Amino acid sequence: MSPPSAFIFSTFTPKEGFSAMAGQVLLWLGFAAAAVSGFAYYRTAMKKQYALRLARRSFGLMAASVVTASVLLMVYILRHQFEYAYIYAYSSTDLAKELLVTTFWAGQEGSFLFWALCSALIGIALQRYTQKHKVEFEVMAVYGFVQAFLMLLLIAKSPFKYIWDAYPEQMAVGAIPPEGKGLNPLLQNFWMIIHPPILFVGFAAMAVPFCFAAAALWRRTYNEWVPNALPWVLFGVLWLGAGIIIGGYWAYGVLGWGGWWGWDPVENSSLIPWITGIALLHTLVVQKLTGNLVRTNFFLAILTFSLVVYSTFLTRSGILGSASVHSFTDPGSFVYTLLAAWLVGSAGLGFGLLAKRWSELKRLAGKVGMLTRESLISIMTAALAASAIIIFFGTSWPIVGNSSVDPSFYDRMNLPIAIALGFVLGISLLVMWRQESAQGLLNRASFAVGGSALVVIGLLFAGLDDWSMGLLAFASLFAFFVNLTHGYRLSKQGWFMVGGPLAHIGLALLFLGIIGSGFYGQKATTSLTQGEPKEVLGHMLTYTGSQPTEDGKWKFTVTAEHAGSSFLLEPVMFKSTYNDQIMRNPDYATFLTKDFYIEPVSLEKGAVTDHTHDTFELQKGIPITIADMTVTFVRFDMNQHGMEGMTGGEGFPVGAVLEVVRGGKKETVTAVTLYKEGQQPEFKPAMLKDGKTGFSMLSMNINPENKTSSIRVDVAGLHDHAEQPAGPDMLVIEASVKPFVSLIWVAATLMSVGLILSIVSKLRTARLEREIKIQSDQKRGNGKHRPVQEKELV
Repeated sequence: MSPPSAFIFSTFTPKEGFSAMAGQVLLWLGFAAAAVSGFAYYRTAMKKQYALRLARRSFGLMAASVVTASVLLMVYILRHQFEYAYIYAYSSTDLAKELLVTTFWAGQEGSFLFWALCSALIGIALQRYTQKHKVEFEVMAVYGFVQAFLMLLLIAKSPFKYIWDAYPEQMAVGAIPPEGKGLNPLLQNFWMIIHPPILFVGFAAMAVPFCFAAAALWRRTYNEWVPNALPWVLFGVLWLGAGIIIGGYWAYGVLGWGGWWGWDPVENSSLIPWITGIALLHTLVVQKLTGNLVRTNFFLAILTFSLVVYSTFLTRSGILGSASVHSFTDPGSFVYTLLAAWLVGSAGLGFGLLAKRWSELKRLAGKVGMLTRESLISIMTAALAASAIIIFFGTSWPIVGNSSVDPSFYDRMNLPIAIALGFVLGISLLVMWRQESAQGLLNRASFAVGGSALVVIGLLFAGLDDWSMGLLAFASLFAFFVNLTHGYRLSKQGWFMVGGPLAHIGLALLFLGIIGSGFYGQKATTSLTQGEPKEVLGHMLTYTGSQPTEDGKWKFTVTAEHAGSSFLLEPVMFKSTYNDQIMRNPDYATFLTKDFYIEPVSLEKGAVTDHTHDTFELQKGIPITIADMTVTFVRFDMNQHGMEGMTGGEGFPVGAVLEVVRGGKKETVTAVTLYKEGQQPEFKPAMLKDGKTGFSMLSMNINPENKTSSIRVDVAGLHDHAEQPAGPDMLVIEASVKPFVSLIWVAATLMSVGLILSIVSKLRTARLEREIKIQSDQKRGNGKHRPVQEKELV
């Protein structure tokens, strides 16, 4: 961020100065209150000092401070107070109100405050929850210290910093910019209102299982914490997963990435804790029902929150600045150190406690048969862990390798894991808890196996030709049919019982959607001359022109015809005043079994032409006759040597090697086109030895699906006529067909609904168990003692 060149100077009154300091004071107050609350809860839990009232009031003061600071920042944003460096950097007066609100969490400082706000509000709910379950002291002690560290980060990276404090050498005290820098155009979208807040709620919620686990290790309550933590794990993975999939939909429909998931390092850093959280969810159920996987649960609970902190470190430290489109800039060495210390401190506390109690946990482990439900869930956990390790390795590679891992690495390595997960999701529901269930397994699986085989046979006829994709499809369908029948049986006990099967069905459909849209999608880059129809991927496309939009962008109209129906696509391109780059928004049409998707690449304005030039379409390897010549397009040449004599020297050169036969003599020449970001392509003609005939490559069309390519060339020197008016414009697009991509969105919805139903089910179960325990205690005469003890502590 650079300071503006023009300012409005003002003199601050004492009242305005005090108001400006209020935000920073509130952050310090929140930090101190969180630290005091954590320490007071610790003293209470250790029964060294009865400070429960101080602990609770301090936590409430922290929450009030964070809420007030958040309200204050929002007021400053809405009032366009550009004397604050954060507000200047991310907002402007021309933003719509709903987008102006999103600038709260658009940058590092504001997003830290929003995270602290989510964490404070969740903490209030957690405080009441732990009071009911009699674990308030130890759990809230850990949570208080977690919140204190988050507040310390916020103080170091405060959104209430004056612009003249941020740039002391460039700004005079009291100089206020007349306008803000504005919000990145890519973020000026409806999904900016929803996606980041949901993700931050998920991040904040993942601290709760960590606190339960750390408190349980501290107090040696190795089994009691499981039912208390289970609803919070469900809550965390629900919000984190929803944030991830909404981000994917945003990328697919608006940002023009050509897909919904690109294995971007920052995307991955949110996915990894979600994967480990899903594993923790299942292993907690195993411990609750069988008493096994005690060590595994503590390890996963600590690891999941540590990965959330690691995600924050990757995103906010600037370490991935060149490897990810999401990464923030370098926040400074002090904040970098704090982020690293938070990561080391969280992991050190959790894993240190686990190591200290490791030998005590050994005797809690029981023997597990090979074909029991808990053993299969253990295998599933191992598979999820392998996936997390693979993604962690690829995501972290830019830190040590100075380069990014190719997306195909993730696809290739996760494929066998996905196949294993599909089979385990099905088989685990066909066996029993605690006892071997091999007998009759084939009979119980016959419906799912038969249904899966029939559908795969149908897919083979429809074009499925890869054995690995066929195996993944079979495994996914097997999981689908098993969970469908299992869910039907559970639905007879109540609608809230079907959460697990519904989420598993969603995962199976997700895998099927990935097969269709990811592995069997088609993509082609082509150019559309205005007014001239052209067949692309089975669709007849016609570029009809462009027009400006109300917000200063350019909309390009493309009519498409397919199977007797026609539809209109209107992708958008514009030059951003924010970063002076060309921005592209795709457009797509959704059908029952596919999406047809186009993304604009560039617009080539019609040039003044003369009749000494003619244009021809050349298919690779197919010779055509042009005047007295036979011309063959041989191959593409991506070497840099063809750029000599071209202006600038920067860009991406593409050469087309042509073989020309004339009068029995053969010449091989290379026509080079230099593509530059935000500029018209530059052409270097390939001249024959006669010095008159030349070839310029105007456009190229590559279809990876059927491995064909073609170019459009301009041939100069054929005739001798006068100049004519400019030719038509040419829109370069990337078109793609994405089969069954709608399954992705259906799957995400089912998984979210399933998790919500599971939360309802767990809360109902916990309430019933608590009521039974209270009745049992009352019968034994123990029910009256705990309230008396708590009253004494207060």
